Amino acid sequence: MLLWPLLLLLTAAGVQSDWLSIDMPSYAYEGDEVVVKCSGERNNRIMTLTYYKDGSLLATYHNLSSYTISNARPSDSGSYSCEANRKFFFVHKTEKTRSVWLTVQDLFPPPTLTIRPIEGSSVTVSCDTWLPWNRSDTQLHYSFFRDDHTLISNGSSSEFQIPAIGKGDSGYYWCEVATASHSVSKQGVPVSGVLLDTQPQGGQALAGEPLVLVCSVAEGTGDIAFSWHREDTGEHLGRKQQRSQRAELEIPAVGGSHMGRYYCTADNGHGLARSGALNVTVRAPASRPVLTLRVPGTRAVVGDVMELHCEAHRGSPPILYRFYYDDVFLASRSATSGGGASFKLFLTAEHSGNYSCEADNGLGAQRSEAITLSVTEPPPKIRLINGPHRCEGLVQVEREGHWGTVCDDGWDTKDVAVVCRELGCGAAKHTPPGKLYPPLPEEDQPIFIQVALCNGTENTLAECEQVEIFDCEHSEDAGAVCEAFLPHFT
Repeated sequence: MLLWPLLLLLTAAGVQSDWLSIDMPSYAYEGDEVVVKCSGERNNRIMTLTYYKDGSLLATYHNLSSYTISNARPSDSGSYSCEANRKFFFVHKTEKTRSVWLTVQDLFPPPTLTIRPIEGSSVTVSCDTWLPWNRSDTQLHYSFFRDDHTLISNGSSSEFQIPAIGKGDSGYYWCEVATASHSVSKQGVPVSGVLLDTQPQGGQALAGEPLVLVCSVAEGTGDIAFSWHREDTGEHLGRKQQRSQRAELEIPAVGGSHMGRYYCTADNGHGLARSGALNVTVRAPASRPVLTLRVPGTRAVVGDVMELHCEAHRGSPPILYRFYYDDVFLASRSATSGGGASFKLFLTAEHSGNYSCEADNGLGAQRSEAITLSVTEPPPKIRLINGPHRCEGLVQVEREGHWGTVCDDGWDTKDVAVVCRELGCGAAKHTPPGKLYPPLPEEDQPIFIQVALCNGTENTLAECEQVEIFDCEHSEDAGAVCEAFLPHFT
């Protein structure tokens, strides 16, 4: 009865043990044959053997077999391990090896083609590469090409001569180096397809942010020298040489002075190639805008036309401005060439509140501080004085800060109806003479209206046609009686 718990304890799967081992080299050169061999203490008990690279399945065998990389490449570099499923009494047990790292090195770099003139009209074309010291006895074959024509195939020399160079020798030269078995073969390809791009892409940069100039080639082998330039200023920005088809140059923080046309060049010894020019623009986010409220007078009054002006003092155009009243959207205006924008609003008593604006040029919206506006009713232009309540008395009108009276020539209930409406009183009742509401005005107090020609529908007495004063005294001043609105109590 104790056997089964013991067996279960011993069959815990997926643990590394010394029962299974892995044997393989740590280093190899491209073109080599690499054998990965796993074995156990008792190989006849192995049921399946699985090989892994970087945790991914390579192969599974149902007997004791090694895994062979027949023609190693740098891409075969990685971490290798094995896993075995073996019999253990009446159950199966999984064993794992440790991981071994394999590095596959270049046998030789891509060749560099050079053309050197010698005496007279002769030239020497060289296809240069090198072998590591511990593989220096490897036999290499050299092939030379002009355009699509083979000049020398699988020669033993890295050079060949053109005895008398002429017009017919013009063309695109390149070479190839290969091992005798052609397990490794590399071409010396001139750079072509040079392209300049940026990160962020398209040459669009934000002020104060880094800008990376990326120079790449579509084709080209070996060490490539990359160089960056300003086309508009002739400035040389930097140079890098590396075994890569792509190189980067960073401008840590761009500003307005970095706007302009850029290009890059690439050269791997087969001739310089240049990219097209790329225009770099630097955009600045809109700063926090300032909102200004403008009214005709010193304070906002019902009936005024108020101008709301919003302006961000920094930021690349175009800038879209949005106007808000208590966070409710009112309108938007665009400033296509920079500067601010305005919006006009006809004021009513309901327009008291908080106003703000927003500036947005696509790089992040910025909101202004809120401004509180109080809209007041306009001062009265008419009044009834000396009566028992505000809706009855002597009629007076205001002009330019001075109060004067109205002559009773032609004064009728239509005129009184307009006065009652303007004062917010009830219906017109009577047209009494003003002298019923003593004391009479002083003689030097002006009389502003001789005759008011109201039709009874106007909202204010100022809207009625009027005849200017020509012959009237204060004994002829007009009065008015309107129905008064009294508080209603329940």
